[in-house]
Amino acid sequence: MKSFLNKTAVITGAGSGMGRYLAVLLAKAGCNVAICDTNEEALAETSKMVNHYNVACSTHIVDIGDKEEIDALYKEVIQRHKTVDLLFNNAGITVLSNFENMPEKDWDRVINVNFHGVVSLTRKFLSHLSERPEAALVNTSSIFGMITVPNQSVYHAAKFAVRGFTESIAKEFKGTNLQIHAVHPGHIGTNILASAKREESSPDLSLVNIVGKNVSQEEQGKIFRENGMHPSRAAQIILEGVKAKKSRILVGLDAKIMDLSQRLTPNHYQKLWPFLLLPLFVFRRHLRRPISGLPK
Repeated sequence: MKSFLNKTAVITGAGSGMGRYLAVLLAKAGCNVAICDTNEEALAETSKMVNHYNVACSTHIVDIGDKEEIDALYKEVIQRHKTVDLLFNNAGITVLSNFENMPEKDWDRVINVNFHGVVSLTRKFLSHLSERPEAALVNTSSIFGMITVPNQSVYHAAKFAVRGFTESIAKEFKGTNLQIHAVHPGHIGTNILASAKREESSPDLSLVNIVGKNVSQEEQGKIFRENGMHPSRAAQIILEGVKAKKSRILVGLDAKIMDLSQRLTPNHYQKLWPFLLLPLFVFRRHLRRPISGLPK
């Protein structure tokens, strides 16, 4: 996509993290936005940031795991904006648990939001997007859609599914006006860990080897958020990838390293990570800061 000027984008998970900064950076580029989230207060904060720019912005409280709410969202967006040129399926949740201890309802909820929600939104907007002169569908998978770790089976299942779904339909629309992108972020400083549900009977997976077992989930979430790439920088990489028509957008050098390591040593790649990623963790401090000049 050559330019975002005068386009209209729908963004899910826009109440925080990458979704918020996708909305802000698109607005800065002159793109109208329809921002979606389940958190009304957080969405209002994003809307306030977007309104620094002279674009149309609509807010939508929607659970993308609910097909009826997706139907209503589509009608609201078309009624308000008339056309849609970009769809960012960005929203995601997780549960911190091993498979054995995870309640089925939690498994179903993550799959429903992280995968079925992506499929349902894609299905709803696809015909409209395909009729636009130039359009983009941007589905957020994860580096966890390319590599695996213990105690994240449901998140892996959903993100691998998003990757496969996106890459397949990208081939179906190859050579058309609709460009389809799969996004694979590495460690981005978002709230996903802090807001994740945790099964207490499961072994603690998140940062325990670094910060100790007595650290609360809230504190772990803060450490995760403050030491990842700032989401504004991740959003910038994604939008640059959309402009460059990259079908696969790897966000962060850590994502690229993890992707390469599992290709080179599929049976042993996790053993390499401390040697490959620790220097990156230490020397990428500048990436933890937001892009300058954006509203707060």
